Amino acid sequence: MSRAFVFPGQGAQTVGMGQDLARAYPAARAVFEEVDAALGENLSALIWEGTAEDLTLTRNAQPALMAMSLAALAALRAEGVAEPEFVAGHSLGEYSALTAAGAISLSDSARLLRLRGDAMQRAVPVGVGSMAAILGLDLATVRAVVQEAAKGEVCAAANDNDPAQVVVSGHKGAVERAAALAKAKGAKRALLLPVSAPFHCALMAPAAEEMAAALAEVSIAAPSVPLIANVSAAPVQDPEAIRALLIEQVTGAVRWRESVARMAAEGVTEIWEIGAGKALIGMVRRIDRELSTRAVGTQADVVAAL
Repeated sequence: MSRAFVFPGQGAQTVGMGQDLARAYPAARAVFEEVDAALGENLSALIWEGTAEDLTLTRNAQPALMAMSLAALAALRAEGVAEPEFVAGHSLGEYSALTAAGAISLSDSARLLRLRGDAMQRAVPVGVGSMAAILGLDLATVRAVVQEAAKGEVCAAANDNDPAQVVVSGHKGAVERAAALAKAKGAKRALLLPVSAPFHCALMAPAAEEMAAALAEVSIAAPSVPLIANVSAAPVQDPEAIRALLIEQVTGAVRWRESVARMAAEGVTEIWEIGAGKALIGMVRRIDRELSTRAVGTQADVVAAL
């Protein structure tokens, strides 16, 4: 039996997440405390007692979701759960995965994700960009749709999530045209997403430049187990390759469907989603029904996993 730990991205956040873990496990509480110290603010109070609106802000959601994932992992480790053979994360979850595997320190990860959230928000003025989830069409069809919809604007397949869900990103008008075209081509649904910026497309180039400068200053070690990287859907352990992939990831597509298929091809038989929500294991089930899945985001989940 070979296991992978995967870590969720933006959208999984909920007010109160991780509070039960922090109460039950000193190691989990220490994660939130270290993230607070790294950011110089009480992010954990916002996570547990703030408003959904404040928590959803990109600059807060990104470090908050990483803290939540690492707290859940700390609880698992406190109970002696075996380490995985691979790690992967969806978008910002890649930072959680690298922190879990010891490649980036928890404090550096928190600071990088705060910067990443701010940089992504600055890259495109609110209202200029958009994202939409296309349900029921495969990647090749969606790629044809975005090409037709672009009309000189940016429009790209940003997240290849599973065989029936591809997220598109770009200029607002182009994304709206893509959504309409997708429906005309037989998509079950085309949903405009409530996001503050068009992630994982060329419009994020200014944010990629900011992340390149920030990542140049951060120490990255070889992870204890291979990371299946978003933009390559392939295992990586070389620190400089990881640095380059994290920069490329800002504008590049999240190849989640291929990443899960690669883990299965590498012999992974079970995938645990560590952190908030269950979105990733839902995708995993649609990608490969043979894979066993588990979500670990609460104290009850930790107990059930033992």
